[in-house]
Amino acid sequence: MSDATPADTAATRDYSKTLFLPRTEFPMRAGLPTREPLLLERWEKTDLYGQLRARGQGRPKFVLHDGPPYANGNIHIGTALNKILKDVIVRSMGALGYEANYVPGWDCHGLPIEWKIEEQYRAKGRNKDAVPVIEFRQECRAFAAQWLDVQRAEFQRLGVTGDWAHPYATMAFPAEAAIADELMKFAVSGQLYRGSKPVMWSVVEKTALAEAEVEYEEHVSDTIFVAFPIRKGGAGALAGARVVIWTTTPWTIPGNRAVAYSKKVAYGLYRVTAAPEDNWARAGETYILADTLAAGVFKAARVEGFERVADVSPTELAGLTLAHPLADLGYGFDVPVLEGDHVTDESGTGFVHTAPSHGREDFELWMASGRLLRQRGIDTAIPYTVDADSVLTEAAPGFTGTRVLTAKGEKGDANKAVMAALTEAGALIARGVLRHQYPHSWRSKKPVIFRNTPQWFIAMDRPVDSLGNRTLREVALQAIDDTQWVPPQGKNRITGMVANRPDWVVSRQRAWGVPITVFVHRETGEVLRDARVNARIVEAFRQEGADAWFTDADGARFLAPEHDPAAYERVTDVLDVWFDSGSTHAFVLDDPEAFPGLSGVTRRRDGGEDRVMYLEGSDQHRGWFQSSLLESSGTRGRAPYDIVLTHGFVLDGKGLKMSKSKGNVVAPQSVIKDSGADILRLWVAASDYTDDLRIGPEIIKTFAETYRKLRNSLRWMLGSLAHRVEGDDVPLSEMPELERLILHRLAELDAEIREAYAAFDTKRVVALLNGFMTGDLSSFYFDVRKDALYCDPLSSVRRRASLQVIDEAFRRAAIWLAPVLAFTAEEAWLDRYPSETGSVHLQTLPHTPAEWRDDALAERWQKIRRVRRVVTGALEIERAAKRIGASLEAAPVVHVADPDLLAAVEGVDFADICITSDISVVAGDGPAEAFRLDEVRGVAVEPHPAEGRKCARSWRVTPEVGRDAEYPDVTPRDAQALREWDAAHPEASAA
Repeated sequence: MSDATPADTAATRDYSKTLFLPRTEFPMRAGLPTREPLLLERWEKTDLYGQLRARGQGRPKFVLHDGPPYANGNIHIGTALNKILKDVIVRSMGALGYEANYVPGWDCHGLPIEWKIEEQYRAKGRNKDAVPVIEFRQECRAFAAQWLDVQRAEFQRLGVTGDWAHPYATMAFPAEAAIADELMKFAVSGQLYRGSKPVMWSVVEKTALAEAEVEYEEHVSDTIFVAFPIRKGGAGALAGARVVIWTTTPWTIPGNRAVAYSKKVAYGLYRVTAAPEDNWARAGETYILADTLAAGVFKAARVEGFERVADVSPTELAGLTLAHPLADLGYGFDVPVLEGDHVTDESGTGFVHTAPSHGREDFELWMASGRLLRQRGIDTAIPYTVDADSVLTEAAPGFTGTRVLTAKGEKGDANKAVMAALTEAGALIARGVLRHQYPHSWRSKKPVIFRNTPQWFIAMDRPVDSLGNRTLREVALQAIDDTQWVPPQGKNRITGMVANRPDWVVSRQRAWGVPITVFVHRETGEVLRDARVNARIVEAFRQEGADAWFTDADGARFLAPEHDPAAYERVTDVLDVWFDSGSTHAFVLDDPEAFPGLSGVTRRRDGGEDRVMYLEGSDQHRGWFQSSLLESSGTRGRAPYDIVLTHGFVLDGKGLKMSKSKGNVVAPQSVIKDSGADILRLWVAASDYTDDLRIGPEIIKTFAETYRKLRNSLRWMLGSLAHRVEGDDVPLSEMPELERLILHRLAELDAEIREAYAAFDTKRVVALLNGFMTGDLSSFYFDVRKDALYCDPLSSVRRRASLQVIDEAFRRAAIWLAPVLAFTAEEAWLDRYPSETGSVHLQTLPHTPAEWRDDALAERWQKIRRVRRVVTGALEIERAAKRIGASLEAAPVVHVADPDLLAAVEGVDFADICITSDISVVAGDGPAEAFRLDEVRGVAVEPHPAEGRKCARSWRVTPEVGRDAEYPDVTPRDAQALREWDAAHPEASAA
């Protein structure tokens, strides 16, 4: 037997080995760039996607239908934002108890890909027109397939879970068949027609563009004021007068066929009284102008003096017929004056130059006035004055061969030629330049022109039998009302666009796309509507893809035997890619054979519980959201979605647009390499995605620091839970108040996080969790309970209850965080619950007992924590002044004058809460020199050093050290802890 005394043992014993210090293999340093790929491998090996589908059987479905990105290059920070946000929402809806399936998709047709192949041709000196169309299309297909694989890997690296093995692609044969089938539904219903309208035309790309393919950029345009002589109806004072128009497109003057005015504008007849001798607008000449704009016009025309001669009424204007200012060059036709609702007196002259082949409003006014024009003997034919290369045609005499734009999209010579002719004719009274926003192709970045071309359209305002005799516009507007828009203002935006949009131009004069699969009778111009022909087309596309259309020169394989191929024209235009992507619901959501995981959806409007969401950037109100809405409304009478969520664009850290030339581009690949995908995911989820988002090096550092704190909270909980004995629970009624407070906070958070996730409010989720984990837990609860967790006896109710609460907090925190920090939550979960196939992502939000909620307790502890703040503030000053080293060396006196605060701290171990060795709470104001905080009135703190000896194990300073003779250098609490520890570890204690 040893002769050592308790004092001898105490002097030599290493008490640190008897403490229940945190113990975990979950590292402090995340090492995400290395660790995340390992988790991706695990998810693939364990078929996490398949497990999620099995878990979701029988649950209500939440389908986030993927808006397809173009398969034409590496992903950028905007696509990373989009895919991460989708994944956060899909995972959160799964955690809420939905079968939340995500099938990724790609847009594989269209100009972005065709343009890339043409760039390769140009680099090699090849002529695209010399390449057989099938060969060219095959090269486009191969290019898209290559980038689809690249993007798939990049999206997966972001932690996005989905059916990556079976994505959808618009170039897949079944997809091409479905797109053609959808187009033919419009043909059968009579909504598809071939017409001639001014469309936005890209000279560089030689194709019509949709609104969604246009960006408005700053552009410098020539401006001219042109005088049209009155030919008929100009009696009295109007004799010899001229009507003045203003335009920013001089090249459209050869296409002028009318001048428009408004009944809402006041007009006057003005005479020039003084002007320079060589001026274009000479003294004595009379002009009709809007009264509010006359002064500005004369200033631009360098007129030195003018007078208003008379009013000009709308009736007088309606009776005028003008002469074209270039009548002597071959434009001898009459130019009528027509009333137009689009005319204002905000700028220009109050009159609008009307060239129906070069503007939507011009075209609509001309067509609406057809009957009136014919009564006046005016030819209503619309001229084709500009060809596909922006070269003026023979319909523009005097200017044939001049160009609006060059092949590279630069300014051509047409404007100069027209202005010179107008000057020669004495019709030009002023000219200038205007810097303004003008439509540019979003791909070539070059300005577009408006030109009249034969195109295929889907009618917006034609009553359709299959739609209950309603128009597509009416059905679409109703569908907008039936949809949930997140944020709500998205509804107003798309409503305005749909209410005012023209007919949908669905044709493109390109090679890589799904063809417009219709036949037109050569004599009647009628579109063939034959279900047998349509069925043969669809089946051929299913087997061979859309190339089948181009391998049959005369259409015989589809038309025969019912129809004579020689009698029909096979259309060779391809579909607008927005029609492709707008049809994806048809071959993804409605095809149980191709995508069985998405089958059986019964939407709420059909009496079911399922919902379909579309989620893209805010620019898609005029793009994918709208094309999908129109396509589905025209074929099914409703929208393909129940919820539409939009996010903003990504700017640099200063709020500027990213540009390689500015050097401010943030590549997601670089962020992942340096910091990990979870940092990007945290940035996405924590940002207000309803507005534009900012990212840059400093912002990334900020989120990395937020991540570090969240990770450390998880790590500390895992370390503490190494000492938890499963099933060693403490009944709620026997738990200390502090533990019941944390359970109350978990109950509060459970409701708040469920509500936030259900509302797709990821920013609020992150804010709630960050506040709870770094504020309530790390900065308060963990700090307070470290002593009990490390030093209390094994049997301590306080210690056992704390471990039980930490267990509950960890489980919930990991599951709540999992949609956002997909990798880190999984890593932490597997540390706590090791498993070959398990995953935090298979969990649903845990049930929280209602009895955890205790609002009265929470209110009391708010007051306790307010008093604690003053104590903590006082001790910080003492520590800074080096009067104490740690808070356990203090025993402050707390004066509380506020009766509510005094009552709150009564009955709690306030020294334990403030992490001091002792504390005294007394009623009253306290001395003037005591420490106070302005925001906590009625509390004053006098710092005092703790009295007694320092416990060798827990470092508390108290007179109680040594009261247990068997353990003379520790407190009685620590003595009991050692006694129980020794009993549980006899070998260690004997050594």
